[in-house]
Amino acid sequence: MTDTRTAAVIGAGFGGLALAIRLQSAGVTTTLFEKRDKPGGRAYVFEDEGFTFDAGPTVITDPASLRALWSLSGRTMEDYVTLLPVDPFYRLCWEDGYRFDYVNDQDVLDRQIAEKSPEDVDGYRRFLAYSQDLYREGYEKLGAVPFLRFWDMVKVAPQLIRLESHRSVYSKVAGFIKDEQLRQAFSFHSLLVGGNPFDTSSIYALIHALERQGGVWFAKGGTGALVRGMVRLFEDLGGTVKLNMPVDQIETRDERVQAVRAGGERLPVDMVASNADIVHTYSGLLSGDAHARKRADALRRKRFSMSLFVIYFGLKGHRPELKHHMVLFGPRYRELIDEIFNADHLADDFSLYLHCPSVTDDSLAPEGHSAYYVLSPVPHLGTAAIDWAVEGPKYRDRILDYLERHHIPELKDDLVTCRIFTPFDFRDELNAHLGSAFSVEPLLTQSAWFRPHNRDSAIDNLYIVGAGTHPGAGIPGVVGSAEATAGLMLADISAAKAS
Repeated sequence: MTDTRTAAVIGAGFGGLALAIRLQSAGVTTTLFEKRDKPGGRAYVFEDEGFTFDAGPTVITDPASLRALWSLSGRTMEDYVTLLPVDPFYRLCWEDGYRFDYVNDQDVLDRQIAEKSPEDVDGYRRFLAYSQDLYREGYEKLGAVPFLRFWDMVKVAPQLIRLESHRSVYSKVAGFIKDEQLRQAFSFHSLLVGGNPFDTSSIYALIHALERQGGVWFAKGGTGALVRGMVRLFEDLGGTVKLNMPVDQIETRDERVQAVRAGGERLPVDMVASNADIVHTYSGLLSGDAHARKRADALRRKRFSMSLFVIYFGLKGHRPELKHHMVLFGPRYRELIDEIFNADHLADDFSLYLHCPSVTDDSLAPEGHSAYYVLSPVPHLGTAAIDWAVEGPKYRDRILDYLERHHIPELKDDLVTCRIFTPFDFRDELNAHLGSAFSVEPLLTQSAWFRPHNRDSAIDNLYIVGAGTHPGAGIPGVVGSAEATAGLMLADISAAKAS
């Protein structure tokens, strides 16, 4: 090896970008490969009729983890991107007309809870304390620590047992809060990282404390503006981004990566990290490696998160009565979620997340217009073999009709542009196994050491970053995975130099 190490990062999602920045900041010559025409991965940007639509994640939490990427090189994030606070964090709506504004003001929260269920004020305070305990133990201490050995898991087992991580998010919330709608208000968060609240480990209830601790933010210009800021930082550091450059193969020999093949070119590298889908990485990019083929077979046996059906639409006029983030609960909760994760069909009803960014940032739509997206969790393609080419337009119309009836009067009259993104698109555009939106489902038995590791166990210069590895999905999760993976890669470089 030369004194200057070289690395390839495959996939320019948040995890790949954060890892590439960390490596380049540490002096590793890094090339970032992206198959699509823009960076971002799930945080892609669609532009149509003067509207800008963030394709994926819109909830930015733990801004300190993002600022850390700039501080590595003595830079300041605010010179590249502006984060705007979102208040309320979410407005939660039920069909009976009940509304709950989830805010970061304890008095306002207490007042809303007292109006709904006075006995739950104290219960919420106890739930918040529990969530804060989870945040300290599960996020601050372990979120960026790779679990490569079973002993790493054993060492933290006493804390996991104390925090009753074997119980589900909903079960723990229900132990503190009696009112059913308030239980839903404080248990839905695991869906944001692809987890069923009735199956997902209660450790993921830390998301509540994460939001209370650091706030909820939105990047001015859209989440895509944050992606562009990260790309600019990476390039300012000397990194190279190759767009429209799908990787065809990670070339290995004697259980070591030798090179990356893309676009008819072969790039020899000292190490490779994949931010691509975890199954695609092993079954597609590493198809020539016997170990990788076995690994792919094992990964296919894991449980994967649900998929999403997303509608991006632009309207004439503004809707100031809407809030930036809205969760619209349907008539069922437990039963609907069970169908999403387990049924072989599409449910007759739905619960929705409605994103209304023009409430915060009017630059995302032409003057006098407003931009939106609405998503519905749906089964992945292995759970329900739905033909989305046929059912997608029908489902779109059902959702738009619902929004017009309940939340956005005259929606169809004011509709300027509309497009959909289905489980087929997750599969085909993002190479997502089974069209899963969040990769490996965040069960206790698929978390920490039980999750695919940040460094491969047999190919010793192959690394994984993003939602499919520890700690999991969501912007804080994949940025944390980048810190864990970068730590391993840099430690391995130091060990190689010393030997």
